[in-house]
Amino acid sequence: MTKFLKNVLEKMPTSWLSNTTHRLDIYNEKLAKTEFLQQFELLSKNNSHDTLDLRNLPTAYDYIRLGHPLSCVLEWAIAHLHDVNSKNIISFSSQSIPILAILRKNLLAHKNTQIIYTDNFLDFFDYETVKNTYGYNFELKKVKKLSDIPAFEGSTILVSQSEKIDINNLGLNVDFFINTFKKLGSILIINGKQNEHYISEIQHVRRRETIAMTPSNCHSVLLALIKNSNFTNSLSKIELNKKIVRDEIINITGALTMPLIGSSGLSVQYAIMMGLVDFAQENHKGKPIKFIVPPNCYGGTNDQARRVAACIKNVEVIDLPVDGENDMTQSIDLILDEIAIQNAVPFIIAEIPTNPRVEVPDLIQLKTILEKKRETTSGELAINPVFVLDQTFCPNTPFLDGVEIFSKVSAISYVSGSKFPSGGLCTAGYCVGNEKTISLMCKIEKHLRICDNEATDLQYEILAKQLPSMNQRIIDAYQNTRDFVNFITKNLPSAKINFVSKDLAHQGFTPSVFSLDLPTKGNTNTEKENYKRALNLKLINLMIKKIPNESKFCVSYGQLKGSYWTIPATSTQGTTKEGDKDYIVRVSLSPKINLTLHKKVFLEFTANI
Repeated sequence: MTKFLKNVLEKMPTSWLSNTTHRLDIYNEKLAKTEFLQQFELLSKNNSHDTLDLRNLPTAYDYIRLGHPLSCVLEWAIAHLHDVNSKNIISFSSQSIPILAILRKNLLAHKNTQIIYTDNFLDFFDYETVKNTYGYNFELKKVKKLSDIPAFEGSTILVSQSEKIDINNLGLNVDFFINTFKKLGSILIINGKQNEHYISEIQHVRRRETIAMTPSNCHSVLLALIKNSNFTNSLSKIELNKKIVRDEIINITGALTMPLIGSSGLSVQYAIMMGLVDFAQENHKGKPIKFIVPPNCYGGTNDQARRVAACIKNVEVIDLPVDGENDMTQSIDLILDEIAIQNAVPFIIAEIPTNPRVEVPDLIQLKTILEKKRETTSGELAINPVFVLDQTFCPNTPFLDGVEIFSKVSAISYVSGSKFPSGGLCTAGYCVGNEKTISLMCKIEKHLRICDNEATDLQYEILAKQLPSMNQRIIDAYQNTRDFVNFITKNLPSAKINFVSKDLAHQGFTPSVFSLDLPTKGNTNTEKENYKRALNLKLINLMIKKIPNESKFCVSYGQLKGSYWTIPATSTQGTTKEGDKDYIVRVSLSPKINLTLHKKVFLEFTANI
């Protein structure tokens, strides 16, 4: 196996280390990881490791944050060493999240947990906060030798900090074995058939609250595994890279707080949510906490918010209608009035522009509503809201520079770094706050640290290289998108296009993504909907077939080159309630694209409908 792995690492496609998104048209989500490893296993049995064979393997995961070829290969290799199923091995970029994932499952199952360690435990794992804020129950026990692990009614987690992968402890009375590695992450082994029902829920925590071990770090671990050596994963100039990244973010956003940089946008959002809960518990003891979230926003945002609420008794998610006939500002006004009467703590999470309809609310009206003084039923001043803004579609807009729209409101903004900040080269995300959120940002930083979700050294290096050119790339991509939108409007006027107006663009909202609601026909609503859904796929498949080097069916935005096509209902809105899903085409264009060819292919499409 080691010889085969050595050849695989030498001949693997370069995309295994560099791609952050993968094609949805060759991906079966229900067989994520499984289908890839089944065919990888066949290659290993045939000792076949040509680059072409490896490139032709099915997509392991559609998005690198969830997993990728190298994380699957690493988990497969460790499974072989232990003679267990590869689905029982899960790698994380975080050292602590696998522990939190098990504790979450046991909280909901009302099951006890003991965490065992021998030398030193994770120095950043604030167990009092994990108990009080997250609500997780566990016993932390140090033993001199592993034979001293006490019998326990519940789950036993053994945590080992080692410079090598420790493969000798599975025979112990341990349910979960976690190897943690500084700078690299962790590897979880789920032991025994009696614990296999944990797998899907632990995978979902990796999907929502952190990321898989990154390709470069998986590569380092695999090399060490082959050589039976200690891990090496150090980059020079890390402190310089961190300074460049923070300075660039401050310069772009105009924010007055120190930026926090996480391993992904959702890693940052999770730290924001838990930081806000922590802040509310400390400053508004016993009061209900309300997260106000659009029901059709990015599925990860929606799902994560509901997952947090499921674990904490006084936390609830309130739907915020924002698109179509619903006006975001009016919806917020009504909801904040209701929350004031309840004397609850309001936290709003919203996207500007919205996804996928690319709508921008009346910002002056929004400012007025957020600053409005409200009263409880007893006549006391209600708790002011905190506005958490996902500005991934427009990361160049300076919302928090002290004089702009949210200067008098407690406001935090965050961005998914896999989009424009890195040009699609890594997943790292970041957040900033205005002056009113300094104490909140301290809480967020605390939870980013507890979850060990800071950006990796390589992610910092990538952002340091890419952020200085971000604003120009946004301008160039917007111009391409505006050109393409105008072309579609002229040649297929019956299609409905959601894109920012020229007035909004002059105000600084220059996204390079639009949604396309294609014309349809039929005698019934069902016939019309089915026709449109088939037409969506026809357009996307034609673009991929005719422009394979540039056009890609995947969830993406802000990449350095090419065009990206998806249907939100089947990708970004995967966990959204069915009635709130959008079966339309979402298109994003990059700064470098053969626009003439895209127009030619689109005309071919319109000629055949």
